[in-house]
Amino acid sequence: MNEELEQLIQEIKSLLPWLLAAGIVVAGYHGIRKYRADRRAAAAEVVSNAYTTEELEDATAKFKGASVEGVLKLRLAKSYFDSANYDSALEIYESLEGKAPDGFADVPVVGKAQCLEALGKYADAAAAFDAFAEANPKSFLALTAKLGSARCVAQGGDRAKAIETLEALKATLEDDLDKSRVESTIELVKRYEKRAERSLFEAADAAQKQLEEESAKDAEKKAEPEAPKAEAKAVPEAPAKTE
Repeated sequence: MNEELEQLIQEIKSLLPWLLAAGIVVAGYHGIRKYRADRRAAAAEVVSNAYTTEELEDATAKFKGASVEGVLKLRLAKSYFDSANYDSALEIYESLEGKAPDGFADVPVVGKAQCLEALGKYADAAAAFDAFAEANPKSFLALTAKLGSARCVAQGGDRAKAIETLEALKATLEDDLDKSRVESTIELVKRYEKRAERSLFEAADAAQKQLEEESAKDAEKKAEPEAPKAEAKAVPEAPAKTE
C-alpha cells in the first residue's frame, strides 16, 4: 500500500508543472477576457459621455486601436467642423475613408466633401458630392450630397443653375421632409450673395482707414466753438399797485 501511495505521489509531482502551466493559461485567458470586457465598458462610457473637443481628443488617444476608435474619430471630426476647424476635420475624414465603423462608411466621404465646401474649394466639393450621390443613390446621405452640390454651384457663381437643379430635384421627391429640405436650400441659395474676397492686408487697411475717419470726426466736433448762450433779458418788475 505504501508503495502504491509513493508511486501516486511521484506521478502527481511529475504532472505538477504541467498542471501549473495549464492553470496559468486558463487564468490568463479569463484575465484577458475580463480586461477586454472592462476596456469595452470603459470605452462605451467614454463614447456616450465625451462631448467637448478636448474630451473627444483625449478619448481618441486613449482608445487608439480599440473597436470604438472609429466612432470617436467621427465624433471628433464633427466637433472640429462645428468649431470651424475644417482642416482638422478633413484630415480625420480622409483617414477614415474605407476604414469607417460598420454602418458609417458613407459618413467620411460626405464629411470630406462638406469640409472642402467650407474651405471654399467649391469645384472639388461639388465633384465629391456628385460622385457620392451617383455611386450611392440609396444612401441616407444621398440627398445631403445633392443639396451640397447645388450649394457649391451657387457659391461658385452660378446661382441660377443651382436653383434650376434644386427645383428639378424637388419634383422627383415624394417625402414631405425631403421636399422641405430642398425648399430650404432653394431659399438659402436665393439669398446667397458672393462677397468680394479681400486679403488680410486689405482688411487691415480698411479698418485703419475707418478708425482715422472716426478720429477726424471726433476732432472736428471738439474744435467747433460753442454757440454763445443768449443772455436772459431782465424782466421789469410790475409797478406797485396804489390804493
